This record gives sequence, C-alpha cells and structure tokens, in this order.
Amino acid sequence: MTIDPPTVMITGATDGLGRALAHRLAADGTRLVLHGRDPGKLRHTAAELRRRHGCPQPATVCADLSELAQVRRLARDVASATDRLDALVNNAGVGFGGPEERHRQLSADGHELRFAVNHLAGFDLTLRLLHLLRRAPHARIVNVASIGQHPIDFADVMLEHGYTAVRAYRQSKLAQIIAGLELAERLRGEPITVNSLHPATYMPTKMVLAGLGHSVDTLEAGTAATWRLIRLPELAGTTGRFFDRTAEARAHPTAYQQDVRTRLWRLSIDLTAAPPP
Repeated sequence: MTIDPPTVMITGATDGLGRALAHRLAADGTRLVLHGRDPGKLRHTAAELRRRHGCPQPATVCADLSELAQVRRLARDVASATDRLDALVNNAGVGFGGPEERHRQLSADGHELRFAVNHLAGFDLTLRLLHLLRRAPHARIVNVASIGQHPIDFADVMLEHGYTAVRAYRQSKLAQIIAGLELAERLRGEPITVNSLHPATYMPTKMVLAGLGHSVDTLEAGTAATWRLIRLPELAGTTGRFFDRTAEARAHPTAYQQDVRTRLWRLSIDLTAAPPP
C-alpha cells in the first residue's frame, strides 16, 4: 500500500528559517505549500527545492500578511492547492527592523504592524485552515515565536504610548504563544497538536541581521528545533507547550493566566473575524 507523504505549509518560506526548513522537509519527500510575499521569490524557491531534492512540486501561495483581506484570500488559495494539511508552520514575521523601521507602523487594517503580522495573521490563518488540518490523521500546528516576550497591556494593545519596536515585537510573540496555548486547549480531544518555540537565538537571517547586525546561533540549529516539532514521532501527542530550542520551557507567566488567555482570544476573534474552532 502506498502511503502519501505528509503535506506541510510554511509561511515566510522564501527567506531565513522558513526557507531552510523547506529544504529540510523537501529532503524528506514532504509535500510543501510555500507562502511568501514576492511571487518571483516563491517561484525561485519552489524550483530550487524541486531541482535540489527531487521532491514533489511545491505549491506556492502569495499574500501580504499585514492585510487581513489577503490572509483570508490566502486561506482560500491553500484550500485550492491541497485537500489536507499535516502541519502548519506559522513562521512569517516582522522583527525589530533596522533603525529606519523602528518607528510605530500600522497595518493595512490600522493595527500595530508587529501585532498584526506576528500574531493576528497567524491566528486568523490557523483558524481558517483547521478544516484542512482536521482531514489529516494527526496534524500539528507550530508557531515560531521567541524567548523575548513582553506582557500585553490590554489598555493599549496597539502601543500608542511608550512604543518601542522591541516591546512591540516581544508583545506580539507572547500573544502568539498565548493564542497557541489557548487553541491547544480548545482542540483538546482532537488529533491536532499546537506548540510554540523559540527556535534559536539571533540566527543569521535577513530579519536578524537588519535589526541586530550580527548572529549568535546557527540557522541549522533553529531548523532542527523547528523540524522536530513538525515531524518527530515522539512528539505526535505533545500539545500546549512552549519550547526553548529543543527543551520544553515556560513562557512569560501571564501566558498561563486564564483571564489573559480568554481576553486575548476574544480580542483576536473581534479583530480578525476568524471562525471559532
């Protein structure tokens, strides 16, 4: 009996960790759905994967995650490209940015940009793709987050006061982790796991080098840490966790406060109009 290879979607798949992860998965024969903002880079990445690894032809889907209308269209495009997903990797994000990008910016929908891209887009996309994840025997959702986290000020979520790019980034990453923990609970009893991780510290990606100017950990380390949450058989039943690289860790204490989780969940549903699970 022929067993179909798993199908994995990666957001932000044309650069950095997303691209390296696509190569690691393609080498395993995984079917890939690659997301990016630039159609040309998407075509180049898909062709490179096919040429280097002889993998099934990757599907490509293009969208700017800073606009929720494009996130909704992206979900429809993914559903047209595949009838199931075995894993969804929410990897795309906005970092600290270079010096000229560290002022407060808004998304197309008027939300603080890092909160919009790093949290709201992945939250919305995940809920809109649950029907494809439910078609897999066992599915995994992996959120690429960060060890750098800042508590959410619900009186000023969009950081109109006291804004810094670092605070905005860290708040958005904690929001991503909190939403993952809450989704894991809401999916409890279904064969879908939800985990978040800090893949590595300051990998040599375009985002890190633009914001910091140097790297610390290798891209290979971050790729391996993320891959294990997607494919390692021993983690098939692990859900509702946060990992620092490959070790289970604790996120910011507020991530485990139910009132914070419920408040963020309701806010995220209100802002995205995403369908509840």
